[in-house]
Amino acid sequence: MENKKAIKLVDKIVADLDNTGINSDALIEDLKSLREYALQEEVPLVVKVLRYTYEHIEEHNSFLVPIPDDEPIEDEEAANESTAGSDPVESLKYLVSLTKSLNNKMNISDLREYRDALNNF
Repeated sequence: MENKKAIKLVDKIVADLDNTGINSDALIEDLKSLREYALQEEVPLVVKVLRYTYEHIEEHNSFLVPIPDDEPIEDEEAANESTAGSDPVESLKYLVSLTKSLNNKMNISDLREYRDALNNF
């Protein structure tokens, strides 16, 4: 995102996740604020991903979506094993940090994967 306040908020969210983990109330408010910046910048993918993210955290009191793999997993059993070993805080930190640089095609690709995973959860 271009907005300096949005970038500072991304940094704050990542720092808070490092310090306190997934503290639902404060985290959800910060994600909603970050979503407002995405709305202002008219980035629909980020708006949707952030909404899905805070709704997921509200429902599950955690972030249960793993970091997207570089290579798609064909075997369903292997996919379940990779999901079981994921760290919710690291995955959420990665998702939030993707929003800082939307000019990077890999970031957009990973945001799409998060959107799809959250939508299908």
